[in-house]
Amino acid sequence: MKIKTILIALAISSSGAFAQKIKGSDTVLPLSQKEAENYMKQNKTAKITITGGGSGVGLAALVDGTTDIAMASRKMKMAEKIKLQNAGKAVRETTIAYDALAVIVNPSNKVTQLTREQIEDIYTGKIKNWKEVGGDDITITVYSRETSSGTYEFFKEHVMNNKNYASSVLNMPATGAIIQSISQTKGAVGYVGLAYLEKDVKALKVSYDKGKTYTGPSMETAKSKTYPIIRPLFYYYTASIEKSVKPFVDYVLSAEGQKIVEQVGYVPLSK
Repeated sequence: MKIKTILIALAISSSGAFAQKIKGSDTVLPLSQKEAENYMKQNKTAKITITGGGSGVGLAALVDGTTDIAMASRKMKMAEKIKLQNAGKAVRETTIAYDALAVIVNPSNKVTQLTREQIEDIYTGKIKNWKEVGGDDITITVYSRETSSGTYEFFKEHVMNNKNYASSVLNMPATGAIIQSISQTKGAVGYVGLAYLEKDVKALKVSYDKGKTYTGPSMETAKSKTYPIIRPLFYYYTASIEKSVKPFVDYVLSAEGQKIVEQVGYVPLSK
């Protein structure tokens, strides 16, 4: 099942007194929504509220105690761990699924593949026109997630080799905004999680061996790890509330929960 999204936040609720808040990564958002929806059908006293905003937002909420679970598409930073330690909170990390991060363009773009180095040069501002990578003579409009996003951090580290984004890069508040902008802009490029791929954008094949082999993002290439941009997706929560959140976390990790992972469009944990 592919996810078409425009909303930044989603709220889910059911009748009952048992309440939990989950906040953070827009990448994990559609997965958590579906998992919670199914979980609450089976557990009538559960009430789970889910909002996005980015991994950094979710982890900051975990630090200040305004969320029970932080969704993240990147590892927790040392600075965030220190803040939790200073607050006397021991943190738990659980990998719930994997994602293939897709580099996308407008469907009218005749470019079908890029090397990691070319993507880096586009995002650092060295390459400014599609004709430099075999495309038409069109200025490249570069879209990124904003700095609070775990996807922004992961892309910088694993695709851009920790280089800085160019000042001309347009930072978007949510994945849905990137999809919408690229579908409407002929020269645009951006990046999104696998579950967000749809016909209004085109995913490029990517090479991490300097152009010897190119592979596109799909469930098959993500499962086989032949696609080079794979990342884990996380839930973070504190040890003090582990008992209350564990039933839902265990559901996500169960065979039923992992089947939902694949239905939503992400890669289940290997059993």
